[in-house]
Amino acid sequence: MKLTCLAAPGSGGSYHTPASHLLEMEGLRLLLDCPVDLSALAAFAPLPLGADFGDAGDLICAVPYYWSLAAAVAAKEGGVDAVLVSSATGMLGLPFLTRLPSFANTKVYVTEVAARIGKLMMVELVQLHSEFVRYYGPDMDGTPKWMEGEKLSKLLSLLQKTGIKDEGNDLSPLMPLYSAVNIEECMQKTQPIKYGQEVCFNGMLMLKASSSGLELGNCAWSLKGPRASITYLPSTAFVSAHALDCDYNSLKENDVILFSDFSSLNVMDEDNENLGENAMLCDDSVSRDDGVGEDENVQILCKKDDIADEIERISFICSSIIDAIKSGGSVLVPIGRLGVILLILELISETVHSFDRKVPIFMISGATEKMIAFTNAVPEWLCKPRQERLFSGEALFGHVELLKEDKLSMFPHLYSKALLAAWKEPCIVFCPDWSLRHSTVVHLLRRWHADKRNLLVLEQGVDAELALKPFMPAAIQVLECSFLSGIKAGKINPLLAVLKPKIVLFPEEMKSRCPIKEDAPWSFLYYSKGKTIEVPNTREEFEVRLAANVALGLQPRQLDGSIAVARLRPKLHLSNGQYMLVAPKDRYDDQSKWQLLHWGPVGADRVLLALQEKGIACAFGTDDDGSAGCERSILVTSPGDALVKMTSERTVICCDDENVSKQIYDAIGSVCNGI
Repeated sequence: MKLTCLAAPGSGGSYHTPASHLLEMEGLRLLLDCPVDLSALAAFAPLPLGADFGDAGDLICAVPYYWSLAAAVAAKEGGVDAVLVSSATGMLGLPFLTRLPSFANTKVYVTEVAARIGKLMMVELVQLHSEFVRYYGPDMDGTPKWMEGEKLSKLLSLLQKTGIKDEGNDLSPLMPLYSAVNIEECMQKTQPIKYGQEVCFNGMLMLKASSSGLELGNCAWSLKGPRASITYLPSTAFVSAHALDCDYNSLKENDVILFSDFSSLNVMDEDNENLGENAMLCDDSVSRDDGVGEDENVQILCKKDDIADEIERISFICSSIIDAIKSGGSVLVPIGRLGVILLILELISETVHSFDRKVPIFMISGATEKMIAFTNAVPEWLCKPRQERLFSGEALFGHVELLKEDKLSMFPHLYSKALLAAWKEPCIVFCPDWSLRHSTVVHLLRRWHADKRNLLVLEQGVDAELALKPFMPAAIQVLECSFLSGIKAGKINPLLAVLKPKIVLFPEEMKSRCPIKEDAPWSFLYYSKGKTIEVPNTREEFEVRLAANVALGLQPRQLDGSIAVARLRPKLHLSNGQYMLVAPKDRYDDQSKWQLLHWGPVGADRVLLALQEKGIACAFGTDDDGSAGCERSILVTSPGDALVKMTSERTVICCDDENVSKQIYDAIGSVCNGI
């Protein structure tokens, strides 16, 4: 087994830009996730600002290109057999690959919900991108001028500011966006699956997706082959306020865990402040069998402290939004997390009822409008408390009441007639474009950037200075927020203690947060971007199963008191990740016609007697003294000349006449054990 980390999480974080890997297993090449790092869009100027709106400065005034390191590296590597997608954001770069001839036969596995949400996101990205194309004109063949000569150094500097680095002068990951046709071609290659559904790929691997808890449709993958099993663990949340909780039980006791949750590296992890030589984030006690049982580790994982912190953060956002509204300002929320949007709407709905005036809430995004409507149709993908609401007749989310009361209005784009008729300020606007470079966000920032009463809510990790550069000078208030993006470092070892792997593939840059424990029952292999590591085999043997019809046809013979042996003529077949011995098509062949297979030593005296009983004239050789352990020889003179040489290990018949040789063989076989 080999693993190559193609790309680490982008500057937008592991939620928006998960890591990507190339896994070689059982002779198959599997691509794990293929995202697009939209933070690179900050290097491009929004549509022309005009004399009254800021200065593009060093920003690139052209049709944007999109950064997908995973797609670029995977394309260089050649085709892959399959792609496993862990989230909707993890499939945004797939159309870059599936449009290539080398990926024509590639199969994409993704959960039903992630596939639907991912397609909506890709279609909206293409629609937003079309505004640039309409203004600047379609892309011309060849390299753009802003990627040549002196402008190249300017581009590289801008990309470094967006958080993209360590790629030198290689700009192959920066690509023109795919088309709507490419998206459809990509979706035709996808096989949507449900949580817990096992699918067999190529007869070799059994694939199963389990909820990772971070977002609707997000999953961890279990891959089981005849000689190895591996868990692909992306960003995970054990307890969720909206999505189905992490199903870690289905990931237990796989041989290898590919740990691909980099979220504990971000600044949201409050434990980072205490990280030091004497305060490691990974708890020593849970990596040893010193009294900490599995139940206690499960309790650590299932604590609701993470979700309580998330609700507290979102409550603070809501209070800031309310303060801005009370001061007469409007609020712009360009956050792209569906779960966070749902929770903000739910908490706001509890507050707006106390207002003495109606404050309109607008959702301006065709994709998000459909996603939110979609949440009411997939209760089985939601957390248990949400499902219980369904059975009790309550609304699954708080935004349902806002829609019924006409306090929340949804529109596909900013200039729809219905929105213009309903527009009123101050207001709250949700539009998922955290890069601040597309359509609605750009127009509203131009309108609101100079008023200090207004509020802009950004997700932490975005370079606010670079993102807001086209709108300077800006008086608008900016609130940068962090959200739960995966496993906190303190829960890594409790998780490993529950899953019980043999080998953990762990990010090199997180090594200091989870150091090797001498008495840990698992071993660590560390990976880093761009390097291939060999994963040793954890099983010296593997099972081969016997088909029932083959087993019933066996005719065993007893060798001794404990061993019986039978002869069969099956074919080795690989099915559902298991080797099977199955009957061939000619299984009705008469076994009586098979040539016997003999075993065991036979005394020379018994062979001589058997030959003579068959009418064969023979005698021991003149130099045969009958010594034990020496080669014995029998000379045959009739019906033809032959020589039989015998040792404790083998018997050799030397004869030019085939008929005579067969008579001798049959005579010897009569005194041998055979099947």
